[in-house]
Amino acid sequence: MHEVLRALIRRDRAVDQELWGSFWDQLRDGALRSGETVALLSSLSTRMPDRDTLVAMLRSLDERRPAIAARLDGTANIVGTGGGPATFNISTAAAFLAAALGVRVVKTGSRAYTSTCGSHDLLDRLGIERTTSYERTEAQLERFGIAFPGNFVYPREVALLARSIVPMDLRMIGGFINSVGPFLASVPVSAQLVGVSDRSLLRTLGQVAATVAERRIWLCSNELGIDELVSSVDNLVLTNDGSDAIRLPTEAPGTGAIAELRPAAGGEDVVDHFLGVLSGQGTALATRTVCLNAAALAVASGLIGGWPEAIRAADDALRGGAARELVDRLRAHPVRRAVATVRVR
Repeated sequence: MHEVLRALIRRDRAVDQELWGSFWDQLRDGALRSGETVALLSSLSTRMPDRDTLVAMLRSLDERRPAIAARLDGTANIVGTGGGPATFNISTAAAFLAAALGVRVVKTGSRAYTSTCGSHDLLDRLGIERTTSYERTEAQLERFGIAFPGNFVYPREVALLARSIVPMDLRMIGGFINSVGPFLASVPVSAQLVGVSDRSLLRTLGQVAATVAERRIWLCSNELGIDELVSSVDNLVLTNDGSDAIRLPTEAPGTGAIAELRPAAGGEDVVDHFLGVLSGQGTALATRTVCLNAAALAVASGLIGGWPEAIRAADDALRGGAARELVDRLRAHPVRRAVATVRVR
């Protein structure tokens, strides 16, 4: 049994970066024993490891990545840990809306894990391609003000883990991967808004965020367990820059049921439902919630200084049709055609 597994099972010591590197080397070389990757994922998903073990794991993966020449200054990323009540694609809608009001947005995500339609699933249905490199991401960002990186931003070790447990599905034992997903994606942005559905993870994820110096990270949570900001309840935002936590009080206490944030149901088309929200035709709570998350991106990125101003700007961009127009532009101009007309540095 690999020493990483012994340490995780016994919980008697932290796993250091070198030991993690040894595990990844054996994973790459196919030298692990049968069932060791299943045991690893099961252990990590059963109980979040300590801060030192988690930081060492993330750094061991970072050191194995190719060097990234890109630097997306003034750009924000919005992503969640998944889990919690089923909702429509709030963070993806907020990404489009924030971009429409002038925030440079790089939106990472994945296919559905606990939801019915993940951000990558929605983009496929919209006909919007994900980028396949940092150069293409920069090109899409320059043209549209928003970009959707594909799986190239994640460590190859994640794909190796998924393949190593076949015929088991990563969704069965890979909850840990989803929980730390926002820290696995390598996107050189200035700010990152991370929704956390399980509030018990806030302390550990906050400790991890505190070790990241190259970007501002806001960890968002609420009592509903939704991994985005929700305007009908109080929200807590923890920052990694040493400043005090931000508490966003309920905009309209006692109004807006969680059902107003539901995903498309029955015979309702996912795309029609999503575009309806971005066209200002969603429920009152859906509209306010998307605007609140877009405003958070505007404030976190430094584009707008105050929350009231940011929320007003988001509301204007949504009701004025700017967000829907941006989606339509992206659907009409796939990434590959866009790249051909842009000079990539």
